[in-house]
Amino acid sequence: MNPSAKVPIAPKPGPKERPIKVIARNPRARHDYEILHTYECGIVLQGTEVKALRRGRASLIGAFGRLHRGEVFIEGIQIPPYEQGNIHNHAPLRARKLLLHKTEINRLIGAVEQKGHTLVPLEIHFKGPTVKVILALGRGKKEHDKRDDLKKREHEREMARALRRG
Repeated sequence: MNPSAKVPIAPKPGPKERPIKVIARNPRARHDYEILHTYECGIVLQGTEVKALRRGRASLIGAFGRLHRGEVFIEGIQIPPYEQGNIHNHAPLRARKLLLHKTEINRLIGAVEQKGHTLVPLEIHFKGPTVKVILALGRGKKEHDKRDDLKKREHEREMARALRRG
C-alpha cells in the first residue's frame, strides 16, 4: 500500500438519539386548526410538575400559547398536583414559560399579531430527561373546511378498504 495514499475518514458519530415518551396530545388541535408550522420548545417547570408528568398526568385540552413582552407562555395546560408533594406543590393551571430562540420568537410575533394566527400546543413529551412541547402556528378552520376534511378522510378509508378486499 502506498503510504501517501489518502485514507477516507469515517464521519464522526452524532449524539445519541434520545427516546421520546409522549405524555399528552391535543386531540382537537388538528381538527380545529390548519397547522402552518411547528416548533419543539422547552418549558419552564417546577420540580413537582416534572414528577407529575413522569406519571403521565397532563391535559392539553383547551391550552393555547400567548406572547407577552417578547416571551412565549402557554396557558391552560393542566398538570394535576403531585400526590407526594408538600406545601410547595404547584398550581395546576398556571401559565408556563416556553423556551425558544429569539429568532423563532420574533417570527411568531410577526405571524400572530399581523396575520391573525394562533399558537396551539400539539403534544407534550419527554425527550431524554427534558420536557418538550410541540407548539404549532395555526389558523382556525371554518366549519365547511372541517366537513371537507372529514369527507376526505372517510373517502381515503373507503379506498383503503376496497384495496384490501381486492
